[in-house]
Amino acid sequence: MISTRFTETFGVDYPVVCGGMTAVGTAVLIPAAARHVGIPLIAGGGFADGAGLVAALALGASAINMGTRFVASDEAPVHRNVKDQIVANDERATQLVFREFRNTARVARNAISEEIAERSRRPGATFADVADLASGARGRSRVLQDGDMGGGMWWAGQAQGLIHSVESCRAIVYSIIEQAESIMCGQLPAAVR
Repeated sequence: MISTRFTETFGVDYPVVCGGMTAVGTAVLIPAAARHVGIPLIAGGGFADGAGLVAALALGASAINMGTRFVASDEAPVHRNVKDQIVANDERATQLVFREFRNTARVARNAISEEIAERSRRPGATFADVADLASGARGRSRVLQDGDMGGGMWWAGQAQGLIHSVESCRAIVYSIIEQAESIMCGQLPAAVR
């Protein structure tokens, strides 16, 4: 349920709950995890805008983790083709891989990720059968560094469908805060009157 943990500067472990790669969706996973932890919870999996932040807060999280959104930022140290592909993709442009090996990951859909999924489904398949395609070194060099979008497996989530531009991290954060405040102060109070 809680996929990873990290230690903040102050020495506090904050659980990070990511629903995008599990069999349990984010909207169920966050409140389920929040019931079991007594510390702030960071939600991941499909977050890229102010509405997602508001939803995560309403479900019991204290913050959101936005991997794919920040890859499509000016500061991300990846090839511009990757950023532009995220903007061009919709929420269906992902592929679940490694499920058969009990290590499910959500990656961008391309010929490599589809081949990994196909090989993994073969009876008796092991990770060794896909290791040449799934190599992190291959994805880093061919895709992230060189911009060959079909050259390897690269990580991206369904949040691609919510990302419409490449902006600075500052602009992304301020936009999300503005959207969230607008929803919380405008739409939500009007809905309960």
